[in-house]
Amino acid sequence: MKQLQFATPLGPLVVTANAKGIESVLFRDNSEAPDQSNDTLLLDCKAQFDAYFAGSLQQFDLPLAAQGTEFQQAVWQQLSKIPFAQLRSYSHIAQALNNPKAVRAVGAANGRNPLTIIVPCHRVIGANGTLTGYAGGLERKDWLLKHEQNTALALGLFKLEAH
Repeated sequence: MKQLQFATPLGPLVVTANAKGIESVLFRDNSEAPDQSNDTLLLDCKAQFDAYFAGSLQQFDLPLAAQGTEFQQAVWQQLSKIPFAQLRSYSHIAQALNNPKAVRAVGAANGRNPLTIIVPCHRVIGANGTLTGYAGGLERKDWLLKHEQNTALALGLFKLEAH
């Protein structure tokens, strides 16, 4: 397993990868020194995050190798379909999986997403439009949503909408 830690506006991110792709991207709350790496995949991942935070990248293009159950993988695939700067509810994701009663299970799978930001679990909100749990913390979720809204508005893409 390869690893790279680097700074972002929201604190350090730690990326791990194997031969198949990126396994995890997680926030780290302590301030260890950033890692050094010459691994092409890890450096490409960092470059894409730099572009995302600079407002010039709306969708990541990396090979992914997250480990999870079949249901979790299905939820994460649905999360990946949420367009930049748009929102969906847990109920919407459950319906997209043809399992409308699985709202809580969708929430649990969302919370176990190991690929923060790349698989945009931060774009999922409660049915009443409120921000709900985020493994990186609600402050980071709020920041990410505002960042995407501001980027979309600056690029003339569209307004932030809930569906």
